[in-house]
Amino acid sequence: MLPGSIQISGEALSSAEIRDICESLRENSVKLLSLRGCQLSDRDFGRICRGVAESHSLAQLNLNLGIVSNINRVKQLAEALKTNRSVQSLFLHGSPLTDAGLALLNPALSIHPSLLALDLGDCMLGDEGINLICGLLPPDGAKSGLKELTLSANPGITAKGWGRLAIAVAHSSQVRVLNLDYNPLGDQVAAMLAVAVASSRTLEVLDLEGTGLTNQSAQTLLDMVENYPTALRTLILAENNISPELQQQISDLLSEGEEEEEAREVTAREKNPWICQSNSSSQMVLVTSGLGESLLAETEM
Repeated sequence: MLPGSIQISGEALSSAEIRDICESLRENSVKLLSLRGCQLSDRDFGRICRGVAESHSLAQLNLNLGIVSNINRVKQLAEALKTNRSVQSLFLHGSPLTDAGLALLNPALSIHPSLLALDLGDCMLGDEGINLICGLLPPDGAKSGLKELTLSANPGITAKGWGRLAIAVAHSSQVRVLNLDYNPLGDQVAAMLAVAVASSRTLEVLDLEGTGLTNQSAQTLLDMVENYPTALRTLILAENNISPELQQQISDLLSEGEEEEEAREVTAREKNPWICQSNSSSQMVLVTSGLGESLLAETEM
């Protein structure tokens, strides 16, 4: 029996290895399965999907870097997810899904009862794909939906598509982490996202690293942070043409917001000593590379 965490990167997997993985999936001894950039036959990929369908323990599935390499594999994965009830995080970063592939996968994603985090970075998506993703972010008061969404490096999405996503985020009461790094967003899209952040009651992490922003975007974000109470804790602005002064102003305002929140918590605890202390993380602007904290973070190095 293999351990609860199976993590393999960049290897050609034999049929014997696939058999062992599938056996562990069926025996419900695997919580995390990561096959990043591995080589396996279409037949073996189908075997993995059947194992995923039968597993009741699998919480995180990482098929990053080209594992889901053709439309037939997309169909097999979709069938597996229609049956599986346990997967909470699905990573498909670097898969050539395109909008057509996502359309095949979307019905399974939309009915999955446990899915909280989805990584579709570098999946060659466009505006049609964004329309499907917005359906996974149900409006406030509707059914449960994603809490963490990664759409890094999908340059085929236009400003219209990003505008649609901003509207969905603004009306979703559940999204906590939104990673949009390395997309050519520009100042126009950043302004729409600022409105979404101001409207959202839950968005804590927004990654805008390397998205073509200027001081105009930074000023809009500064005004948003200064004038509207938000849940935002981490704003990543690295690799943009934004002055250090504006970045520092945003950081200072987020820090002030955190101090006010801590003061309210202290007051509440003094009034009611049975209230547990919050473990909320610091609010900050990150000006170096890095993604936000995941709901169910990958453990592989």
